[in-house]
Amino acid sequence: MHTSRLYDRSRLAIVALGALLAACGGGDAASTATPDATSTGGTPAPGGDAGDGGGLGGGSAETDAAAPSLDAAPRGCDDTQAPIVMAHGLLASGDTYSAHVRRFAANGECPDRFHAFDWNTLNRAHDHAGDLDAFVDAVRAQHGAEQVDLVGHSAGGGLGYTYLANAARAAKVRRYIHVGSAPMMAPAGPEGGATVPTLNLWSRADLIVAGEDIPGATNVALESEDHYAVATSPASFEAMFRFLRADTAPGTTDPIGTSGADGRVEISGRVVVLGENTPDVGSTVEVFALDLTSGARQDDTPEAAFSIAEDGAFGPFEAETQTRYEFLITSPRTGARPVRYFHRPFASDDRLIYLRTLPTAGLPAALLGQIPFDDAHSVVVVYLARGALLAGRDTLELDGENVATEAVAAADDTTIALFVYDEGKDRMNAGSTAAFEAFPFLAGLDRFIEADPARTLTLRFNGVALDIPRRPSGADGASIVVFD
Repeated sequence: MHTSRLYDRSRLAIVALGALLAACGGGDAASTATPDATSTGGTPAPGGDAGDGGGLGGGSAETDAAAPSLDAAPRGCDDTQAPIVMAHGLLASGDTYSAHVRRFAANGECPDRFHAFDWNTLNRAHDHAGDLDAFVDAVRAQHGAEQVDLVGHSAGGGLGYTYLANAARAAKVRRYIHVGSAPMMAPAGPEGGATVPTLNLWSRADLIVAGEDIPGATNVALESEDHYAVATSPASFEAMFRFLRADTAPGTTDPIGTSGADGRVEISGRVVVLGENTPDVGSTVEVFALDLTSGARQDDTPEAAFSIAEDGAFGPFEAETQTRYEFLITSPRTGARPVRYFHRPFASDDRLIYLRTLPTAGLPAALLGQIPFDDAHSVVVVYLARGALLAGRDTLELDGENVATEAVAAADDTTIALFVYDEGKDRMNAGSTAAFEAFPFLAGLDRFIEADPARTLTLRFNGVALDIPRRPSGADGASIVVFD
């Protein structure tokens, strides 16, 4: 078995964070482990949809109208295909596969047959394969299917091979897709037994995992996708679709999905703690309509509000396609700060909207604890949902300044999330911050963004602009801007 730069770097990062946690007087890393992924024992919530990471039928909507069931698939969609279970990679969540699920829906397939398995990729000691097995069994039972198709990206690919090494588990899987993950010596399956038909999907431009062909598997090498885009790009979808659908080309690779005739779309997802992927039980989600250009709230009364139950679900919420929204998440955990998500207008139904709250214990909390929250400045996180920020190829402007430099967006860093804050609270602007240097996919930028909710901060990624208010981070927490 080959090792990867991702494994080496993440192992060093975990060691470094463990040392930091000890220095900060926290508990040891092992003591912070919590049940992973589908925290209800790896099974979808009754009446819910496992395709949204453990059941999106739960969560009580604090609105007058009763929430419609998410079990119902759109009329006329194809529900004859095997359900698909998808496992994400390091530090990720089920929204890795949001664009692909919408692409399958755009090709006439039922979105309720796609199931995201959430797990804590930082907890190496836990029996994730056992959780995945319970999840697969629940999906099979929900659909009355003997087998599922399985997808694993990055660390999820390692989990996929571990899962399929057991003959009884392998018998539950019709086809397996190994995405941007360490190349193996043979297709997935138990040693000495029949292998599961395997697609090995990798990219020559992936600087995190050095992919190569797997003898005996169906191998597709992409040319330009980074380590995250290999799981999200149109070319990635086409390769997966052909492998699962008897080499038939998809009718479209656009993630158009479905939308109502009245210009509304249905949005739902999960609220989980960053890194752990455990539901933030007891937290609340308030959804505010924003002005399309200025980003200011249209009204201080939320359009919808949800309380988060054991399955982590929120929604569904009907969104207008010509309106932007702010999602305010307030957690009951001691020391937890509010988090605000800002999206572009939603163009189609999406069941995989993830709202991550900030951890208050364990390794991720030790990392994020180095960010100073203060009412004098804003803390902004830029999250790229389709691929990495690359210096020289991409531009990311903060009020007109391009910050996509080699220091924060080098190709081999594969920066997916950029944390912008006033390091040292000195009101000075410097380069990258040291806090995130050991961790893949995350980067920090020292910028003083003066807090003033009456003023806006303009963020522009490759020409696409989003304006957000400059909220004081001490009282109002972090503002997370999503470019999808």
